[in-house]
Amino acid sequence: MGSKVTIMRTKAIISLGGNLPLGEMSPRKILLAAARELTLLMGEPCQVSRLFQTPCFPAGAGPDFVNAVLSVETDLDPARLLSCLHDVEQKFSRLRKQRWGTRTLDLDLIALGEKVLPDLGVHQRWRDLPLEQQMKETPDQLILPHPRMQDRAFVLVPMCDICPQWRHPILGKTAAELCAELPETDLEAVQPL
Repeated sequence: MGSKVTIMRTKAIISLGGNLPLGEMSPRKILLAAARELTLLMGEPCQVSRLFQTPCFPAGAGPDFVNAVLSVETDLDPARLLSCLHDVEQKFSRLRKQRWGTRTLDLDLIALGEKVLPDLGVHQRWRDLPLEQQMKETPDQLILPHPRMQDRAFVLVPMCDICPQWRHPILGKTAAELCAELPETDLEAVQPL
């Protein structure tokens, strides 16, 4: 009798955003198409939040964004999963010219199970980075969970749609608890479509 191989699957949480059309496709349609593409690539059903409209950051830098969050069980390692996300961005003509600039599609790996990458020290450095430096510096490696997710209503509000009980492996708080700690003005700016 052959032995069964158990494949370890981990919940990946991915944020989706965009504020530029692509041909006839609106940002809303791009996000929905990207979610379908990710479902096909993963070979697993994805859970997708509602779509939300959020102001562009920094203010006045472009049209409002459409944002969502997706979760999926995967056996991909972090590097391979990130590569898949970049492949999907490319299909929707993502250009990486400007940090926090306008874009057709942005896919961010927010968390992968309880993984902390590359280590606690690097994570804390990026988590504590002042806003002025965040706007200038880009990490040269994948940092998980996303070091600024706890500050971003456009990530946490959609996360609470599909996985409010997800627990931050470093901060020890659930997505719902992190969301509740955000300023009311940040939460009010994230409007369901």
